[in-house]
Amino acid sequence: MEIRDYLRGLRRHWIAIILMTAVGLGVAYGWSSIQTPVYQASASGYLKTRAVMGEDGQVLVSSPQSDDNYAQSKVEQYKEFATWRSVAQHAGEELGLTVSPEELVRRITVDNPEGTSTLTITASGPTPTEARDLAEAWMRGLVAEIDNLDGTGAAESSPVMIVLGQSASLPQEPTFPDLRSALLVGGVLGVGGGIAFAMIRAVSDRRVRPSDDVEQRLGVPLVGTLPKVDELTGDNRLVAADDTGAGGRGGFAVREALRVLRTNLQFMDVDQPPRIIVVTSALPGEGKSTVAANLALTLAAAGAPVVLVDGDLRRPTVAKTMGLPGGAGVTDVLAGRADIQDVAQRGPSNLVVLTAGTIPPNPSEILGSERMRQLLADLAVHATVIVDAPPLLAVTDGAVLTHQADGALLVVSAGKTTYDLVERSLASLEKVRGRVLGVVLNRVPASGVDSSAYSYEYKSSGEQRRGPFGRRKASPTTDPASESPESEPAHARPAAEPAYAETAVHAPPAESPTREVDVPGPKRKAAPVRRSTVTNAEQRRSTTVMDVAPDTGALALEDLFPSTPVDDGAAPRRRPERD
Repeated sequence: MEIRDYLRGLRRHWIAIILMTAVGLGVAYGWSSIQTPVYQASASGYLKTRAVMGEDGQVLVSSPQSDDNYAQSKVEQYKEFATWRSVAQHAGEELGLTVSPEELVRRITVDNPEGTSTLTITASGPTPTEARDLAEAWMRGLVAEIDNLDGTGAAESSPVMIVLGQSASLPQEPTFPDLRSALLVGGVLGVGGGIAFAMIRAVSDRRVRPSDDVEQRLGVPLVGTLPKVDELTGDNRLVAADDTGAGGRGGFAVREALRVLRTNLQFMDVDQPPRIIVVTSALPGEGKSTVAANLALTLAAAGAPVVLVDGDLRRPTVAKTMGLPGGAGVTDVLAGRADIQDVAQRGPSNLVVLTAGTIPPNPSEILGSERMRQLLADLAVHATVIVDAPPLLAVTDGAVLTHQADGALLVVSAGKTTYDLVERSLASLEKVRGRVLGVVLNRVPASGVDSSAYSYEYKSSGEQRRGPFGRRKASPTTDPASESPESEPAHARPAAEPAYAETAVHAPPAESPTREVDVPGPKRKAAPVRRSTVTNAEQRRSTTVMDVAPDTGALALEDLFPSTPVDDGAAPRRRPERD
C-alpha cells in the first residue's frame, strides 16, 4: 500500500476517528468526575540565628556572615525533622484530626531551594481549608520540635529559629485531577485509537473500490464505471433517455457512463468486435440485470440492432425490468414449442427483447446445448446480443453461457464485492475457456473518498444558463416547436430515428391485439405478435427435464431485423470454435 491508500483509509473512516476521539474525551471527563479532588497549600519560613547571652549577661553578637552560615548548616537537619511522626502528632492534635500520623506524613512535602536557608512545607487535603490549615499547623509543629531538640524545650529556646515568611493561602483549584490534562490525554488516546482502527481496516479491507488500481490487481481491463443513483430501485431499473425521466440529475451521470461503456466495447476489437456479450456478476444483487438492460438500450440508441436475451433461467428479471409480459421465451424456442418470431418482443429503436420463457428444471443443460449456441450465433449475424446471465459463484449457468459467447462483462458492486470473490469468478470463467471482456464497476459513489475521478456535470450551455442572481435564464432563441426545420443548419438538426417495422413478421389477423411496451423514451406500440402455441400449462415450471429440440439449421431472422444490412455474399460471422 502507498501513502495515498492510507490517507484514503483515514478519509473513509473519519467518522470512526471522530467517535473514538469523543469516547476518549468522555472517558477522561468521567474519570475526572469520580476522583476525589486534592488541594495543596504551601507555607514558607527561613532559618535565622538568635542572639546568644554570655555569662555576664552581655549579648554576644557574631558577624552576619557567621550567623548565616550557622543557620544554613541546620537546613538539612530541620528538613529531616519535618518528616517525623512527632511533628505529625503535634499538627493532628492542634487541628483535631483523626487521621494517623503516618497518613499525615504522606500528605506533606518539604522543599529547600538550593543555596538558601528557606523551608517550604506543602500540605494536601480534600478541601482548600483543610490543606491550608494543615500547612500552617505543620510549620508550628516543626518549630516546637526544634525547640525540644536544640533548645531546653521552652518556646524560642533553640539558637536557630524559623521565621514565617509566607503563610499558606487558600487554593482556588484542585491539583488533582487536572481536567485539562485528562482531556488532553483522553483525546490523544482516542485519536490514536481511531487512526489505528482506520489503518487496520484499510490494510485488511479486500473490497473492490474505485480508488484502487483495479486493472493491476485483477489483470483485466476496467471498461466501465457506473455511478450510484438512488432513484434506480428494484421496480424502476431503467435510465430515461433524458433528464425528465427516472434518475433525474443522477440519470445523466448513468447515461454518460453507459455511453463510455458502449464506446469501450465498440473499440475493444476493431476487426472483430464482440457480438455476443454475457453480462454476469460474482453474486446476486450486484446489479448485473440493470446493467444488461441499460446497456442494451444504450447500444440500440446508437442505431445498432440489439437483442436482449434473458439467460437467467432460474430467476429471470428481464421481462419485469423492461415492463414486458413474460410468457414464452428462450426455453420455448429451444424446446421447439414456439418460433422466435412469435416470442420476440420489440422495444424502442432497434431493440428486441427475448425473455426467459418457461423455467426448466435443468437450466444448465439447456444453456449449454448446441441449440442454444446456434440460437445465439444466428442472432449475432443480425444484431449485437446482450445476455443477462446468472451469477458465476451461485450456479454454473453463467460460465456455460460465457463459453457460448464472445466474452463476458463482470459487474462488480463497488465497496461490496471483495477481490477474493472477483478472482474466484475470473477463475471459473478461465476453466471453461471463456473470454473476459472486462470489469464494470457498478454503484460507484458520486461523491466522497470512493467517488469516481470523473465529473458528470458537463451539459449543454442552454441547460446551464443562469441569470445574475443564480436563476435559470430562458434561452434567447424562440420556442423550438415554432421554428421551422429550414431555419436550422443541417448539422444542428437531430438525426432521424432509425426506423423499424411496425408490422409483424408474420402478419396476424386484424383483430390481433398489440402490446404496450413500457420503456424509457416516448411510448410506442410494439408490432403485433402471433400468438404462441404454448399453453398456460406448458408455461408453468415443469417437474421433468426439458428436452431441447433437434437443430434444424439457421433460423430465419431476416424479417425480425428488416433494416439490418446484410453482407453481399459474405459468410455469416461465426465465433471460433473452442476445444
